[in-house]
Amino acid sequence: MKVRTILRAPSGLLFGMLCSLGAYASPDVNALKASLQQVIDAHYGHVEEIYHDIHQHPELAFNEVRTASVLASEMRSLGFEVTEHIGKTGVVAMLRNGEGPLILVRTELDALPMPEKTGLPYASRQMREWRGVQTPVAHSCGHDIHMSVWIEAATALVATRDRWRGTLMFVAQPAEENDSGAEAMMKDGLYARFGKPDHAVALHTGPFGYGMVGYRAGAVMSAEDTLEIVFKGHGGHGSSPHSTIDPVLIASRFVVDVQSLVSREKDPSAFGVVTVGAIHGGSAGNIIPDEVTLRGTIRSYAPEVGEKLTAGVRRIATAEAALSAAPDPMISITHDTDALVNDPASMARAAAVLQAAFGRNAFEMSPVPASEDFTRYAEGGVPLTYFFIGVYEPARFIAAMKSGESLPSNHSPLFAPVPKPTIETGALAMSLVVLDFLGAE
Repeated sequence: MKVRTILRAPSGLLFGMLCSLGAYASPDVNALKASLQQVIDAHYGHVEEIYHDIHQHPELAFNEVRTASVLASEMRSLGFEVTEHIGKTGVVAMLRNGEGPLILVRTELDALPMPEKTGLPYASRQMREWRGVQTPVAHSCGHDIHMSVWIEAATALVATRDRWRGTLMFVAQPAEENDSGAEAMMKDGLYARFGKPDHAVALHTGPFGYGMVGYRAGAVMSAEDTLEIVFKGHGGHGSSPHSTIDPVLIASRFVVDVQSLVSREKDPSAFGVVTVGAIHGGSAGNIIPDEVTLRGTIRSYAPEVGEKLTAGVRRIATAEAALSAAPDPMISITHDTDALVNDPASMARAAAVLQAAFGRNAFEMSPVPASEDFTRYAEGGVPLTYFFIGVYEPARFIAAMKSGESLPSNHSPLFAPVPKPTIETGALAMSLVVLDFLGAE
């Protein structure tokens, strides 16, 4: 998941969400939940060992060789038919259990190029090559939790296979962090080779209380566009700006003026941001450089908003250069991923199951302005179901909400989920949603 983000539940629901699990569960869901919980509890010790191992051995995008091998081995031991090297390092595990729906369940394999500062006894100390430099690597986005949930859910579904009919397609995807892993797997013929699923399901960790599950129908995560603009000028001595065309000044005007797109041109009721996160230019304080490079991001939920912001960025960048009689800038805007949109009908089914199983701890959340390439699996009209699970002690979360403190979020070097309740909640939620889509009895 790209960018740091804090997931907050609606304040009016804060204490209600922390009521005992299952307060509103129906008898059918309660019985199924109890069966799954027994399997999950019995298997957890083994999964925790895998979690610690993966956490200590993180790997970067398209280099998740060891991680993929661990997951492939686990799935084979559960009786899945496993194919490796889909989309380079991806894994597809199939389990056929009679006629019925085909359900895709995805996890991510990759970690982040950043240090871990949690102080945990199983903290990552790995160094990997990233952009030609040896760099610390850590599972600071929670993908190690997702993989553990994925294995635990597969175990629970295998153990309850007498209650459902259909086919499971468990997908371990590389390179989610750079928004290219899902595309690589699809280009490698994922649906052509293994079948087009009737539903695709995934989850993500977030910095709220464990035992809590957040969901939302419709747009749940934003589209992402990456921009790079090179403003050209004519360099010279800092004492003689009149003999130059100053690209630093042009770039500075752009950084300020581009925000008018958000404040004055975009509908204020629609989400959209333009952020310039990097400016590079010049070598000394008394030298006006020949060029300045800006890099940034555009985020939106609705396609028309993204298109308006993208067009506006181009227009304003070109106008800023013309204002200084500079050459036209070099503008590159790449569309990285569409907004992640949960299928309303599928999410309604999942929400009903989650509410029945977790009571008020299952809550409707606000959209998240981060991005994620799970949306790629919607190809051909496949309905998506994507939800969130909390990772921290509920009491700590309540205290943070009261004080206004931000708990360490995904992509923080201090992000440290509490493993057991987080993994067990995720596995239970995932299993129940999948079983509902399979029509389990």
